[in-house]
Amino acid sequence: MRISAKAEYACLAVIALAQRRLENRPVPIREIAEAQGIPETFLTQILLKLKGAGLVVSTRGSAGGYRLAQSPEEISLRDVLAVVDGCDLNARDTQGPAGPAAPLLAQVWDQIRASETRVLTKTSIAQLADRSNAHDWVI
Repeated sequence: MRISAKAEYACLAVIALAQRRLENRPVPIREIAEAQGIPETFLTQILLKLKGAGLVVSTRGSAGGYRLAQSPEEISLRDVLAVVDGCDLNARDTQGPAGPAAPLLAQVWDQIRASETRVLTKTSIAQLADRSNAHDWVI
């Protein structure tokens, strides 16, 4: 499985929004971009896609920004990746050769893809945000 930079940035942005959900205010794009090291213009495009899919909501104005549209417990990594990369995570890239071992190899690839999908589906944004918060150190 290949994860694009766009998908990685989308996951980081959604995790950042989950970490700041208790602040009860929209988080400006600039703050997310600076905290996560994401180019602001690229982040804007990503957040618009996530908004279109109903994962985030935006507020306009000087106090505007983005928030999660639903509880981070309800958003999985698979949800974010599907929106940003727009691909079927179970799709095979190629039809391999038709040799005698090809069906066995295809089964292995299918099992790997199924495992990836299971992990992505079971991993919530809340889990990642909570784990990440546990590593925030104040010096």
